[in-house]
Amino acid sequence: MYSRKRMTGLAAAGMSGVLLLTACGGDGEDLTGGSDGAGEDAQEVNIALIAWEEAIATTAMWEVILEEKGYDVTVTDVDVAPMYQGAANGDVDLFLDTWLPVTHADYWEEYGEQLEDLGSWYDNAVLTITVPEYMEDVNSIADLEEHADELDSTIVGIDPGAGLTRVTKEEAMPAYGLDDWELVESSTAAMLAELDSAIAEEEPIVVTLWRPHPAYAKHDLKDLEDPEGAMGDAETIHAVGREGFTEDYPELAGWIEGWSMTDDELATLEELTLEEYADDAQEGARVWLSQNPEFLERTLGEDAEGLEF
Repeated sequence: MYSRKRMTGLAAAGMSGVLLLTACGGDGEDLTGGSDGAGEDAQEVNIALIAWEEAIATTAMWEVILEEKGYDVTVTDVDVAPMYQGAANGDVDLFLDTWLPVTHADYWEEYGEQLEDLGSWYDNAVLTITVPEYMEDVNSIADLEEHADELDSTIVGIDPGAGLTRVTKEEAMPAYGLDDWELVESSTAAMLAELDSAIAEEEPIVVTLWRPHPAYAKHDLKDLEDPEGAMGDAETIHAVGREGFTEDYPELAGWIEGWSMTDDELATLEELTLEEYADDAQEGARVWLSQNPEFLERTLGEDAEGLEF
């Protein structure tokens, strides 16, 4: 029993008031949390979702787990900056896709003291600049300038507010003398459409990307070497709660703190939720959970007993 509130593209300034409205039931019931019983979880939880692949997959997974455990889950689709402000204000309870220490460094510096770090669940997150494998002469970011004409001095990027966009624009492009290049700021969907189209015609293209991402399973891609280290080292992905989350959701906080995923687990979850069940990510998550009972046992411990998907 969960509802989905879609609020994509909200401006940060309007986040707080709108979320407070959408996080209430029709009778004015507050769904943003708050526990009346010591040691017992509040049963309504609002999870913020930024439409990144690993976030879609893992949010769908936790939706169906929590549904089976009796929670009423609201998923709020929102952009990255309003998400951090909303969590800091207490308007959403949980977010599963904070990248540290680089990608979300600015947001964490601004809002981290008002949030709870519930722990890292994935430790091989990397920001990349990537080309198709058939671009044999381009192996390093340093090679791009030599191929400026065929690439039209253009890197196809994602949304302007993404940490990947900032790192590419402020760190990588200056480090490799790409000051005259254009970073096209659009969206993940638009970038992937450009990548699909170019590969279909075997045309040259360079994009900003990241691991984990299902594009690596779909295409033969090559992450460009980064001898200057401008894109940063591998990062960890954290789950983050609003202030007071652990107190209001002690059981759920324990599950999340014990949660971890391997490369293979995350890749197969993404494949099911984003590809095979693209129209119903929750069903894809249910299929994945039914195929990975050991994951549930590892994550929930004895609380996994009796769960069926």
